[in-house]
Amino acid sequence: MSYTALILAGGQARRMGGVDKGLVKLAGRPLIAHTLQALAQQSQPPQHILISANRHLDEYAAYGHAVLPDSLPDYPGPLAGLLAGMQAAPDATLLLLPCDALVLPVDFAARLLAALPGQQVVSASDPAQWHPSLLALQAGLQPSLLDYLQQGSRSIRGWLAGLQHDTVPFAQPFANLNTLDDVRQLERQWPAG
Repeated sequence: MSYTALILAGGQARRMGGVDKGLVKLAGRPLIAHTLQALAQQSQPPQHILISANRHLDEYAAYGHAVLPDSLPDYPGPLAGLLAGMQAAPDATLLLLPCDALVLPVDFAARLLAALPGQQVVSASDPAQWHPSLLALQAGLQPSLLDYLQQGSRSIRGWLAGLQHDTVPFAQPFANLNTLDDVRQLERQWPAG
């Protein structure tokens, strides 16, 4: 199954002091570069990659992929980035991941896509938690998402609760970098080179 990857890098990163999270450096490279590398290493790589961003658009565009600002005002959250991706690729199966998805199992995309038939959305979990922003979704969900957003709702978890949804468990924990301290702590453990 071919798919388009959509990387979310459009948030305000309030817990990181308002810096552009995707451009925060880990081991000398921006988080977005690590995420793009993780996608390139997939056993089933994406046909296309889109980057949802609202700041530093030229820096993101330098990676050679389409950059999509939110089509909704006032940074309404990750669902606005997802909506922009749906609008740009309305017929595509999307693989959604945040810009801090630095290390993914090589079969990450393949396993989510394999579980997608019969579901509208499939998300990932690890031994510690569910990751609702790591997901694969069928095309055709834009009306549902627009309706949800027009009600003033913003939660990925809330939107998923109204869909046919399943979860794929992974043994490997996924990074969840919410603060600059989280990045520095991971950097201490990051392999050299």
